[in-house]
Amino acid sequence: MAIYLGLGSNLGDRRQNLHDAIFQLEQHGVRCVRCSPVIETPALLPPDASWEWNKPYLNMAIEISTEHEPQQVLDKIQTIQTTMKRDVSERWAPRPIDIDILLWHNDEISTESLTIPHVGLHLRHFVLTPLISLSPSLTIPGRGDKTLLQWSSELPHHIPLWMGILNATPDSFSDGGVNFETNALTNTALQMAEHGASILDIGGESTRPGAEHIDPEQEWQRIGLFVQHITNTNRNNFARPFISVDTRHADTAAKSIDSGVDYINDVSGLSDPAMIELAAENNCQWIAMHSVSVPADPKQILQADPVQEVIVWLELKLNQWSKAGISLDNIIFDPGIGFGKDPLQSLKLLQAAGQFRQHGVRLLIGHSRKSFLKQFISEDIHGRDQATIGASMQLCQQGVDIIRVHNIADHLTAYRGWSHLYG
Repeated sequence: MAIYLGLGSNLGDRRQNLHDAIFQLEQHGVRCVRCSPVIETPALLPPDASWEWNKPYLNMAIEISTEHEPQQVLDKIQTIQTTMKRDVSERWAPRPIDIDILLWHNDEISTESLTIPHVGLHLRHFVLTPLISLSPSLTIPGRGDKTLLQWSSELPHHIPLWMGILNATPDSFSDGGVNFETNALTNTALQMAEHGASILDIGGESTRPGAEHIDPEQEWQRIGLFVQHITNTNRNNFARPFISVDTRHADTAAKSIDSGVDYINDVSGLSDPAMIELAAENNCQWIAMHSVSVPADPKQILQADPVQEVIVWLELKLNQWSKAGISLDNIIFDPGIGFGKDPLQSLKLLQAAGQFRQHGVRLLIGHSRKSFLKQFISEDIHGRDQATIGASMQLCQQGVDIIRVHNIADHLTAYRGWSHLYG
């Protein structure tokens, strides 16, 4: 068990405020060990709140290390909040920064000024989502054996992380060649981050049906400069978007980890012994996708109930990964929409997506612009994006942890409308 803080900002330059607060914590002897991705959520307001207070928050969580006692850390927090001009005269008013002590090892603390675990932690998605990205199997002292993932599953909806797709390929099915150069990739990444992407997923090999196989050396030639550039640029930014590399090659994954990426997105399902060994040795996040074939082959599809077949596969893999020494806290499961599934099977998997979270690992869905959509919408990119957005809002309601899409700007706009009406 570790120490976790929650941070939020809904006034001024919100992302910069989060970074500045963590920087100041470190100056006060509170070292940031790990950061969660940043999420955006509606403000939590009392019934009689002014409409002017309804400003969305950026929220995140951090794991810390400190020699200070809890009350001393609270004193440091209050000093920082005062320095950053937080107005404490009205409890629910917008503020440039809000810092809470969420968990302190396995301790339960109740004093006049401090309650740990934080009151309502298990009921607030804007706290649970960032914490789950750090430690999904964490339990809350005094509240039994339920994990954070299980607590979040009991609430009406779960705030997702939004992953933006960056294809550095000439032949991807919907945007091949658009971001083939490093400068174009950088510009697109900046736009996605500005619109609110929590994670950027860069891939150098297309996995569409009929795609050309490339070797790890060629793959790294396509993405290496960009990966190194963006990780170096954001290395000291506490509130940065996280970086994922989409690869099935262990050599590429190893170079990406050495460059400082946060996620490896393995479309071959973390099946290669070399990739499994790498996952056991490195504490980054691993996305494991179910597939029948990579690249996708329309002639090779599941032969029985797709949900049950994928669940059987997942259970076998979870056992294999655990025996190999991989922390399941680092595993994110992707059921592989379109990879060995016909259009109707893909729809069934999407309709049942929330079920996969019952297996104790986080869930990623990558349905964006997939060919199964053409069964009921127009073929153009605009039509596929609109259908993708509609599906994404339903996936939010099912509790999907990470939603992987091409069009981050329109998705986040739609999500803001959905989340404000929902909550």
